[in-house]
Amino acid sequence: LIFGIMYFLLIRPQQKKLKEHQAMVAALRRGDQVITQGGLIGKVTKVKDDNEVEVEIATGVSVRVVRSTIATVTSKTEPAKV
Repeated sequence: LIFGIMYFLLIRPQQKKLKEHQAMVAALRRGDQVITQGGLIGKVTKVKDDNEVEVEIATGVSVRVVRSTIATVTSKTEPAKV
């Protein structure tokens, strides 16, 4: 009974939040404005591969960031019409 209560109060919400974060990170595209866990705010300029993106933090200053360290996406861009 105690394990059941712990599951619904602690484990399940953490798993749900983790899945939401993974979906957000997987949906990153060029032009999205993001905030990293380190507090850097920038715009995604290039999606390099499955594990990293390039973020422009100032004009002409780009850094490579591991996808999992992106905390939030502050503004999404619209997908390009094909």
